[in-house]
Amino acid sequence: MQTTPYSNLDPDFILKAIESVGFLCNGSLLALNSYENRVYQVGIEEAPPMIAKFYRPLRWSDAAILEEHQFALELAEHEVPVVAPWCSPAQQTLHEYQGHRFALFPRWGGRALELDSLEQLAWMGRFIGRLHAVGACKSFQHRHSIDVQSYGYVPYRFLLEQNFIPGFLKEKYCSTVESVLQKVEMRFKEAGTLTKIRLHGDMHVGNVLWRDEGPHIVDLDDCMMGPAVQDIWMLLSGDEEQMSMQLDTILSGYREFHDFHSRELHLIEALRALRMLHYSAWLARRWEDPAFPINFPWFNTPHYWQEQLYNLQDQDDVLARYML
Repeated sequence: MQTTPYSNLDPDFILKAIESVGFLCNGSLLALNSYENRVYQVGIEEAPPMIAKFYRPLRWSDAAILEEHQFALELAEHEVPVVAPWCSPAQQTLHEYQGHRFALFPRWGGRALELDSLEQLAWMGRFIGRLHAVGACKSFQHRHSIDVQSYGYVPYRFLLEQNFIPGFLKEKYCSTVESVLQKVEMRFKEAGTLTKIRLHGDMHVGNVLWRDEGPHIVDLDDCMMGPAVQDIWMLLSGDEEQMSMQLDTILSGYREFHDFHSRELHLIEALRALRMLHYSAWLARRWEDPAFPINFPWFNTPHYWQEQLYNLQDQDDVLARYML
């Protein structure tokens, strides 16, 4: 397995890759905040800068990346504000240069979404409802689907098999995770038969740009199949009363454009638990990429795993509290 997938991605290589699809670079290059992929703002002669996204090798198939691009273009066609990839004159959105796959996007500025603004949350509800109305029209064939197995048991087994859990915590960690996953499975059963649609998949505040005309999304790298509530719950914060008010506000806007099945609300805390496990495993899977120890120095320390154990124990209590 290649552990340093971007080792040859130096400035000269990046500029040559961009020029290989017909642009003339002016030499300006700025690395942007991205870890899973590598993303750069590239200056273009006599034109606005473009954003170049170099995909992590071996993560997605070409077909899966093209589904991401097609979804973005489909959303844009329906006037859902999304930063869609640039299409070449040959109608290609995915490009390759000396073994690296990349896509180009227009630069799009904005400010952060304000999670404490009910007005902005209502707007986000309408925005996500529009996105899901398009997402429900067809299914992905080559991308992940969120479920207990792929986002719970698989990450858990990886952490154990690769010996990331410290020995002095392992027994308690394992018993806690197994209790959590049992309750997550029960939550999914309580929710009944779910309608899975195409989702953004990672709708947190960092993936939303707010402009005067409203929200835009800038990254569909984690788009997936799943229940609609996956694109809603990460916008909730604060205590139980605050989250309830935020959820009501988002759903009031959402339902203007797309139906929402209330039984999916049973999944919010289950999905939160799955994200905890998935995130730890994501960091663990990338730990041999030199960028990760530099940017996540707190990961894989005894303190980190102790804190994860406490958080999972709290989540186990939350899941138990609201079982039907």
